[in-house]
Amino acid sequence: MNDIKISASGVDVFYGDTHAIKNVSVEIEGNTVTAFIGPSGCGKSTFLRCLNRMNDTIDIARVTGSILLDGEDIYDAKVDPVQLRAKVGMVFQKPNPFPKSIYDNIAYGPRIHGLARNKAELDEIVEKSLRRGAIWEEVKDRLDQPGTGLSGGQQQRLCIARAIATEPEVLLMDEPCSALDPIATAQVEELIDELRQQYSVVIVTHSMQQAARVSQKTAFFHLGDLVEYGETGHIFTNPEDSRTESYITGRIG
Repeated sequence: MNDIKISASGVDVFYGDTHAIKNVSVEIEGNTVTAFIGPSGCGKSTFLRCLNRMNDTIDIARVTGSILLDGEDIYDAKVDPVQLRAKVGMVFQKPNPFPKSIYDNIAYGPRIHGLARNKAELDEIVEKSLRRGAIWEEVKDRLDQPGTGLSGGQQQRLCIARAIATEPEVLLMDEPCSALDPIATAQVEELIDELRQQYSVVIVTHSMQQAARVSQKTAFFHLGDLVEYGETGHIFTNPEDSRTESYITGRIG
């Protein structure tokens, strides 16, 4: 049994008067890929953003309930959101490399957080992160070239490498393959499978095939509710809630 990495209980999210997430409780395990699935606008990305306080950046957003990372409340006033986001990395739907060199894209986080004492240590972090991002062989001879010059799939792997350069414990991915072609998608999926050796990975996906391929646990969201959560194989073959079954068989979308 994997340890519980994130424990959320009674989480509600409001955007102004809109009640986007309703009383969601879920335990996310370490070294596991957890997929959030559900129709568009059902709250899965909103809930994902709660896990590293990205909703803090939205003025009208209000989050209540409790979210613990390794037993500590991430919404405690003592918690610095910048430090939290180093521990809980985020990869977005569209690859968003910084307008900097490939090297500086990776080195940016470690520099800010003081993870390297000198250039040699920084070089080592950059190489290790790019290797973990499964892109080192493709970029090692052009680290001084802009990250924006890479293909879409390479940019997304660069962004994954950038997210893991700060030695996070959790990696959040918001539809990381939706802008990619099938070959790049397969590369990122393979990478996700490798990353769970070291991280807890939470992925929002519109593709049920992807959820079935990469995740061990699946959470189905519908209209702001967490309808069902469990082993991926069980959710897809033997769901307990009729709404889950309707979604998986394509009757609600």
